[in-house]
Amino acid sequence: MPSTYRPSGIAALVLVSALTLALAAAPGARAQTDSEAAADSDPVVAVVNGDEIRTSEVLAMAQQLPPQYQAQIAQIFPALVDRIIDMKLITDAGAKAGLAEDEQVKEIVANAETDAIRQIYLERQVAEATTDEAVEAEYSAYLEENPPKAEIKARHILLESREDAEAVIAELDGGADFASLAKERSTGPSAPQGGDLGYFGDGQMVAPFSEAAFALEPGQYTKEPVETQFGWHVILVEDSRESTPPSLEEVRDELNDRIARRKVESVLAELRGDATIEKTAAGGVEPAAEGAEPAAEGAEPAAEGEQPAAQ
Repeated sequence: MPSTYRPSGIAALVLVSALTLALAAAPGARAQTDSEAAADSDPVVAVVNGDEIRTSEVLAMAQQLPPQYQAQIAQIFPALVDRIIDMKLITDAGAKAGLAEDEQVKEIVANAETDAIRQIYLERQVAEATTDEAVEAEYSAYLEENPPKAEIKARHILLESREDAEAVIAELDGGADFASLAKERSTGPSAPQGGDLGYFGDGQMVAPFSEAAFALEPGQYTKEPVETQFGWHVILVEDSRESTPPSLEEVRDELNDRIARRKVESVLAELRGDATIEKTAAGGVEPAAEGAEPAAEGAEPAAEGEQPAAQ
């Protein structure tokens, strides 16, 4: 059974259908036979020197616009029609000038054809690979690679000194309510919520905080202050659980991408294996001078797994 993973151009057909329904429902719309309805499913919106412009052509142009403009298709539709009219007039003028046989035009057309062949070939290879069955199998592998992990629900009180933290612990030992103390004493942004941090996994908080929190059982709080770069913490663990894996639909796009990458790699490996390839020298490109600085490529990306602050 084929997957729902499809080229984005299909969205244009949806818009065509939606616009056709809107036109049919407009005031003054007349009753139509089945044959007339079929003929008008892609209505003509303009005729330029005998050449018809249909709704589908306008909507195809709209698909190339940013999403915010696509959302205003009814408002921009007339402007798009005028744009296509202008383009057709320019094309006709160029054809009359004999540009269809121009070498520069032929080169551009040949390059476009090459790009289209490459793109369509890979799209069809990927479409064959991303079946529902393949996605379900990929989801099973994903779950094995990402088993549920322990999570805890915790509160904390952030203080400026060890002495302040020890005083809070003494009050807790005397029966004080943790959430109330957090609202009164904590200097962190979670104070208004009674220090509530919600659920988090091991390693999601800075190391000293995470280690101390995961050493506690639900209902326990730290008997010694925990120091981090943010100050001194008193931590209460309220609950523990295992993380819930995402549903197939939540990760479907990611799974399709994984399958697609593997398929492209497989296709390229097979093509290379069947091909005769000879690489020549650098083609006259001079190597960089010894000791030369490499070209700057922008700032370093943020490190993966960067830890949020427990505040």
